[in-house]
Amino acid sequence: MQIEKFYYDNKIVKAFGLATIVFGIVGMLAGLWAAIQIYYPASSLNLAPTTFGRLRPLHTNAIIFAFVGNASFAGIYYSLQRLCKARMYSDKLSWMHFWGWQAIIVAAAITLLMGKTTGKEYAELEWPIDIAITIVWVIFGINMLGTIIKRREKHLYVAIWFYIATWVTVAMLHIVNSIEIPVSFLKSYSWYAGVQDALVQWWYGHNAVAFFLTTPVLGLMYYFLPKAANRPVYSYRLSIIHFWALIFIYIWAGPHHLLYTALPDWAQSLGVVFSVMLIAPSWGGMLNGLFTLRGAWDKVKEDPVLKFMVVAITCYGMATFEGPLLSLKNVNAISHFSDWTIAHVHIGGLGWNGFLAFSILYYMIPKMWGTDLYSKKLATNHFWLGTIGIILYAVPLYWAGFEQSLMWKSFTPEGQLKFQFMETVNSIKPMYITRSIGGGLYLVGALMMVYNLYKTMAKGSFVANEAAEAAPLVKEAHAKKEYWHRVIERRPVTLLVLSLIVVAIGGLIEFVPTFLVKSNVPTIASVKPYTPLELQGRDIYVREGCYTCHSQMIRPFRDEVSRYGEYSKAGEFVYDHPFQWGSKRTGPDLAREGNKYPDSWHYNHMYDPRSMSPGSIMPQYTWLLDNALDTASTPAKIRAMRTIGVPYPEGYDLQANKDLMQQANSIAANLKKDKIETPPNVEIVALIAYLQRLGTDIKAEPEKNVTTTITTNK
Repeated sequence: MQIEKFYYDNKIVKAFGLATIVFGIVGMLAGLWAAIQIYYPASSLNLAPTTFGRLRPLHTNAIIFAFVGNASFAGIYYSLQRLCKARMYSDKLSWMHFWGWQAIIVAAAITLLMGKTTGKEYAELEWPIDIAITIVWVIFGINMLGTIIKRREKHLYVAIWFYIATWVTVAMLHIVNSIEIPVSFLKSYSWYAGVQDALVQWWYGHNAVAFFLTTPVLGLMYYFLPKAANRPVYSYRLSIIHFWALIFIYIWAGPHHLLYTALPDWAQSLGVVFSVMLIAPSWGGMLNGLFTLRGAWDKVKEDPVLKFMVVAITCYGMATFEGPLLSLKNVNAISHFSDWTIAHVHIGGLGWNGFLAFSILYYMIPKMWGTDLYSKKLATNHFWLGTIGIILYAVPLYWAGFEQSLMWKSFTPEGQLKFQFMETVNSIKPMYITRSIGGGLYLVGALMMVYNLYKTMAKGSFVANEAAEAAPLVKEAHAKKEYWHRVIERRPVTLLVLSLIVVAIGGLIEFVPTFLVKSNVPTIASVKPYTPLELQGRDIYVREGCYTCHSQMIRPFRDEVSRYGEYSKAGEFVYDHPFQWGSKRTGPDLAREGNKYPDSWHYNHMYDPRSMSPGSIMPQYTWLLDNALDTASTPAKIRAMRTIGVPYPEGYDLQANKDLMQQANSIAANLKKDKIETPPNVEIVALIAYLQRLGTDIKAEPEKNVTTTITTNK
């Protein structure tokens, strides 16, 4: 048989690898800055773009899509060519993918710091960028599938299965969650509202973690771990079970982010059941990885690549045990809205994703530069700094999470809440300080890696086109009887379609009843659309990222009802595009904030939070007092809301600003009574209008009716 000579494209791998390094450092710096702001609010510099509410989405997007995304692409482009024994399908498509993705990252950074956000966690980017992501993702998919189809290797190794499932599922998640109605070039409203928006968002949010941060990284593990250890994967059969079970079960688990909320109970229960089931395939994958190293532990002691991989896989196992644990209702009642969740996320982010990314960089770069790693000792020091950093990051936050929950739920013998919310905030500041020290150590380790890799490149010579040879793939005339998975492996398009069917089942079963059965989201007659001024104020609230610190969801617990008021109902949120339930209470819940304080309190609170709440860690929002309200956008916003079903009267967009100014003048007059002179057409007035509206559509039920539906804390 004739042997064909060809060349692997290392240039595209190099480009994605360097982007991984650059954006990894940027994302970590943003995270460290945000962590410091939690206990030292003055570090926001009193500038709009650098407040926690804008920096936090920048950090999460930079780490997920820029750091881990670029690392995954680098690893996929490196491994796919070698697994298929073929150069990428198209060099041109490879570079379109690279530059398109980097342009998206830069656009994301600029727009998020400007406050241009949809307000949906991990999906904050506005509609033009969403379209660009779709185009670039399609380019990546064509290039990947084209390479697989023209491969010289008959067998499709399991890593490729994970790459294909990643591509098709992320495409589905992104398209469904990004359906929105544009208002202007960088402003849109989610097509979904309230409960339905929450369900779609956390179906996306949970599975963005599953299919952007987990399945591609598992594929990389299945390639790079055996390569680095020079051993075959422990069990190929287990890897196949791991793959199909994981992609089927994972997609159902999103509702576990919404336990005890206004989401229908049946959907919550589905999320719990499938979350618990996830332990089996997740731990199957973890054990498959660790057992691959049986008999190679002496090499682990010497090789920093394997050190990083062992801790990464261990953190994957920890995170995928803890996730199902947190989905149990009795545990979720303690953990949700607390820092426990933040610790959990960062075991996965810092340990699983970060360490796996570091390991493949340490593996690939010496290979592509034809040399050895500059310093194994430096890499080992990076390993230990990073490991200590993870511990110092996570352990204090676990402690903080328990302390928050215990203090929130504590009552005096007389039946009164024992602690004010601000007392819980100030009690955990030492944990926040320690967390930032851990993050700082992790960043220092990453900077050591940058130096080490730079010196490695400097002493080697980059091989842009790596020579290879293999026999062409010959189609067999009569296939022997073989296992079902072998049949699928010969048909990558079939594998793609089957993966799509498997991952779509869970979403369809959760969505169809929620959207089509009215009893799942009962309406409340007293709930009315926001006034034009309140709508503008809500958009400012979203722009400033207030949802990153405040929830708007009172769960049916004794302590929450005592602290915040009547528990939240599904019908309250039917006009919320997007929903604002939040996922973390750094500040108190705001679902019943309306009419709780006078207008002047909110004005002074935004000017200097500590003047109204001593000990507050909220930054100042002084620019809201000066920024003119963009009333020119009001008609377009009303028209967009009408398009997605909000019942404003026909033609109301033409008179909306008249009503807006009437309400604004009323608030300005109230402020004047308290000796605060401010024009009515500034942003603070709109924000006050929105805050004063929250929860006022719902009147508290008689006490005897409320207590029968409240879950007591034992």
